[in-house]
Amino acid sequence: MLEIRAASKTFNPGTPNELLALQAVNLTVNDGSFVVIIGTNGSGKSTLLNAVAGSFCLDSGAIFLAGADITKWPEHKRAKLIGRVFQNPFSGTAANMSIAENLALAAYRGKPRRLGWPLRKHLVSQLRDRVSQLNMGLEDRLKNPIGSLSGGQRQALTLLMATWLHPEVLLLDEHTAALDPKSADQVTALTDTIIRRDKLTTLMVTHSMQQAAYLGDRLVMMHRGRIIQDFHGAEKQRIRMDDLLARFEEVRAPNYSTRAPPRCCAACISDKPSSIIIAPTQAK
Repeated sequence: MLEIRAASKTFNPGTPNELLALQAVNLTVNDGSFVVIIGTNGSGKSTLLNAVAGSFCLDSGAIFLAGADITKWPEHKRAKLIGRVFQNPFSGTAANMSIAENLALAAYRGKPRRLGWPLRKHLVSQLRDRVSQLNMGLEDRLKNPIGSLSGGQRQALTLLMATWLHPEVLLLDEHTAALDPKSADQVTALTDTIIRRDKLTTLMVTHSMQQAAYLGDRLVMMHRGRIIQDFHGAEKQRIRMDDLLARFEEVRAPNYSTRAPPRCCAACISDKPSSIIIAPTQAK
């Protein structure tokens, strides 16, 4: 579904602020795979998502989505294929518009636009049905401005908008990081439910070791613009938080080199499944 070939990006080249954000990154994601991306600060996690979304042009490399070469596509053209949820709960919605009007924008995304009343009866009924599935009691508040809601409610609606038309790929950039623990747990559970139900191909950036260990079917670790670890299948299922924390300490060492072959953590060689119970998602 998604193929990133030798993607490289340097910001502010030739200046004291030069940053090698992506260094020949290669990543192939199968249809329906849920990939969690972790890494140290400045490792290139969000930059990788922005590259897929088209927020900037790559210096070199290529990106293919659903069989199409989208490397040169502008961001608005890619948006027809991509759903996206940002870290800031207020980035994905129009505050002064109602809940129903925001959702209508998502429902009509990529379709021909014409003059007319968007909130037709059949659409309002559909909106009410989908919002009720959030279990937040918002189905009877569709006329309320979305800006009057809490951050957690708004982020849940943003997630609903981003997945309304079943995008080819869903990008989640630390979408629970700005929420309180209870709201973060609700949005995380909703995220997992929607992705599993609709079999959405997903890239999710997170700093939460809890989410990294227990969400998704694949885990990618980045450092200094490179992918240094890629767990999937049985390896991913055996990963524990302690393994990830130990790996983080290893890559933070001053003499660590991203060019060296990645060392497997304990989860790779252990035959014993993890016995840790899922705790609040905000645990780091």
